[in-house]
Amino acid sequence: MKATGVVRRIDDLGRIVIPIEIRRTMRIRDGDPLEIFVDKDGEVILKKYSAIIDLGSFAEEMTDSVHEASGHVALITDRDSVVAVTGARRKDFVDKRIGDSVLRAMNDRQTIAEDGTMGAVAAVLDENWGEPEFTSTVITPIVVHGDPYGAVVVGSVDENEPIGDTETKMARSAAGFLSRFLAE
Repeated sequence: MKATGVVRRIDDLGRIVIPIEIRRTMRIRDGDPLEIFVDKDGEVILKKYSAIIDLGSFAEEMTDSVHEASGHVALITDRDSVVAVTGARRKDFVDKRIGDSVLRAMNDRQTIAEDGTMGAVAAVLDENWGEPEFTSTVITPIVVHGDPYGAVVVGSVDENEPIGDTETKMARSAAGFLSRFLAE
């Protein structure tokens, strides 16, 4: 665990304020759920809660299905990082922070499709990580009760096999299915 040097007091209602610098760094937004853990040494640990991560092997099965049907790289993200990938090396994507394009698709609650003809393709990962180059992508948010929980991303690494309407519909179907599953 890394010390921040910040000390805060608990108020009379049992609340503690997480400093804005830490919230920005950790991408914690107003209303984000946090899990509370207590370890054996009495330390209290706050961790961002992700319903998508709780899907576990189900998310992997979904990326397997999308990849098998499309032949392209399939990813599922939560609001911060890639949770599951099929069609690319796991270590290149899983647990890496998502990029601005994925955040924009989630925040706007809109599908983003880019084919690379207008320049750079949507940054799936945070630019600090670098990433395998996609020649085209489609990013569809997973929205549950109006709140974005994550995204389904389908990316092509072959410029001769761009992402088309079929892959876009596939990504939307996968995101819709996950949305309904999480809403239950």
